[in-house]
Amino acid sequence: MGLQAEALFFFPHSPAPSLKRTPELKQLLLTAGPGDAAERLDRFLAKAGGISRGEARRLLERGSVWVDGKRVKAASRALRPGQAITLVLEEAGRRQQQGHDALDASRILYEDAHLVAVDKPPFVPAQPTLASDRDDLLALASALTGCRLGLVHRLDSETSGVTLFAKTEVGVLTQAFRERRVHKRYLALVMSAEALPDEGVIDLAISSDPTRPGRQRAIPKGKLPALTRFRCVERCRAGTALVEAFPETGRTHQIRAHLEAMGAPLLGDKLYGGLASLTMDGTDSNRIAIPRVMLHASAIELEHPATRKPLRIEAPLPEDFGALLVQVR
Repeated sequence: MGLQAEALFFFPHSPAPSLKRTPELKQLLLTAGPGDAAERLDRFLAKAGGISRGEARRLLERGSVWVDGKRVKAASRALRPGQAITLVLEEAGRRQQQGHDALDASRILYEDAHLVAVDKPPFVPAQPTLASDRDDLLALASALTGCRLGLVHRLDSETSGVTLFAKTEVGVLTQAFRERRVHKRYLALVMSAEALPDEGVIDLAISSDPTRPGRQRAIPKGKLPALTRFRCVERCRAGTALVEAFPETGRTHQIRAHLEAMGAPLLGDKLYGGLASLTMDGTDSNRIAIPRVMLHASAIELEHPATRKPLRIEAPLPEDFGALLVQVR
């Protein structure tokens, strides 16, 4: 899942202490989460910024990267959770993302004085990337609520569903994610469903794939242990299935890599072997296009950071996911 570093806390355009901001420059601040412990700096920049490792190294060589306010040029620099990584970029060198409509009030699932939960649309990045600093979910949610929000977890760009932001009590929320006291439920449409038992636990570590930039591997042992519980909710036509996934950890692409390791990659997930289209009767005349990675963060449960009362927030099934599910039933 994007699924991305669970204890991430991010404010847009926050300058590093020793950097002077000018109208000609843009600054992008990323924060290393628990899942990024000991990660190489160039790999982190590529993963978090949505660029190649070659581009990340060129940024380092130009002196455009700062870690905790100090310029760093070493691509192999190992990161620690909580470190702030600032990139100083020329305005002219940024590509502006277009086409995302602003969030409207219907996307707010929950809001009070302490936190807000938003139903993230697919294809909206959770936070600014090196390729774009517009129309990310953090900026859109902040504009919609009129608050300076902090993002405490993130979803992959194509993943839809519940995303939490902090107004206050940031430390309490991030600690809850670190201690695995936040419980998440995802819905996934997978292929080759016959490979999956009715339910089970996937206990495989997550590691960057050295042969495929941006891809993770699920391996028996590693420095980033990961655990996902799953249940087949419904077995459908063409060897597909609707699956519930309950990640106990929050590693990058955890659900996607775990289900691929079980021989049942997500529909639409080309990075992990998922099909881009399906044929229901074996003929091209009845081919169904898969619009994206079929993963939806449907619910999240936590203790409210201020009241300490149980809080459950749910996001409805998005239109594209629901339409595909109807077609394969």
